[in-house]
Amino acid sequence: MDARAILAKKRDGGTLDAAELTWFAHGLSDGRVSDAQAGAFAMAVLLNGLSDAERGALTRAMRDSGRVLRWSLPGPVLDKHSTGGIGDTVSLILAPALAACGAYVPMISGRGLGHTGGTLDKMEAIPGYAPDIPAERLQAVVADVGCAIVGASDDVAPADRRLYAVRDVTATVETIDLIVPSILSKKLAAGLAGLVLDVKVGSGAFLPGEDQANALARALVSGAVAAGCPCCALITDMDQPLATAAGNALEVHAAVEILAGGTGEARLAEVSRALGGALLALHGIAPDAEAGAATIAKAIASGRAAERFEAMVTALGGPADIVAQAGRHLPRAPVVRDVVPARRGIVTAIDGRALGMAVVRLGGGRRVETDRIDPAVGLDRLARIGDAVDSQHPLARVHAADTSTAGAAAAAVRGAYRVADAPAEAPPAIRGRVG
Repeated sequence: MDARAILAKKRDGGTLDAAELTWFAHGLSDGRVSDAQAGAFAMAVLLNGLSDAERGALTRAMRDSGRVLRWSLPGPVLDKHSTGGIGDTVSLILAPALAACGAYVPMISGRGLGHTGGTLDKMEAIPGYAPDIPAERLQAVVADVGCAIVGASDDVAPADRRLYAVRDVTATVETIDLIVPSILSKKLAAGLAGLVLDVKVGSGAFLPGEDQANALARALVSGAVAAGCPCCALITDMDQPLATAAGNALEVHAAVEILAGGTGEARLAEVSRALGGALLALHGIAPDAEAGAATIAKAIASGRAAERFEAMVTALGGPADIVAQAGRHLPRAPVVRDVVPARRGIVTAIDGRALGMAVVRLGGGRRVETDRIDPAVGLDRLARIGDAVDSQHPLARVHAADTSTAGAAAAAVRGAYRVADAPAEAPPAIRGRVG
């Protein structure tokens, strides 16, 4: 087969068969397909779409482009995936909480895409943490600690590794036909016995509309179940950042606050409990999702989740006291300033995508694939919908490398917030379920 012929067929609206998609996926993994051809494929799919059969074939081909893990453990191998948002640091809380409940969590994650932060970028804000490890090391850490948040190794879904990076820099992130194979190929290659999906909806989501989010959730759940992996999805709100922080080290702080027993990040904690509860119920560890959420809450309140988090961080090269001493270990930006609103009033709406792009422009995300991330920059103390803001109660606080980027970020934050005189009510954190 030939990459140009496959690209031309999809460019012209044709339907690719399983053999063509398998050839292309294997070409991504072994180098026969160039970066330019990978980008052309992504754009052709975004413009012309894939049928259900094509999407399923691409998912399986990307899964089988490398190694599929096999496990022999005393508990179930479970995982969670989020479609991406602003201030979404659930993975850092949920992986160790699930481990504290007797599950094993090989969380193969990615770096930032577009305006959203990546779980690996957050973890790499922890000094010494090294998430890029071979599959054998992943299996050893999971067996010993109960969880590991890592990148996909070269031999686990390598086709997705190539395509994932290209999507970020070719404006081809926002299509179900690429999102579904990307997510499921990695998760299925991890050899899971159960998966819960966090599908975001709202201004900070990749697919902001309700219909889009529900279609993505249905496609993901049906694809996972068809491949033999029990799965459900929660539709969660991204009309405002999930945490009150956006930026890698700042989001680690938010997660650590919950693991340490703090109560300042209520929405983040609520979504973490709900996702964990749904997954425990899905696999029969809890009788229902509500009981499962209570089990997750106990694992956090008891400190057992924090212990698992610190054990994971230590096993992968980070400091052993990251929960107790996060402020000492995590990097800090040299310029920190409040963002005062243009007028006093009540926050009625937030443009999450604009906040995400403000973090990217600060240096906390990538505009091109080779960009280096500054883990210290970002936003925190973000005002919520319904909050009163004025000169004494700012919209946010900017953490920047210099005064110039701090000023630009402050202007972007003001532009992202709508402030009015009338009261406003935020959408619920959990907006629906599929499966």
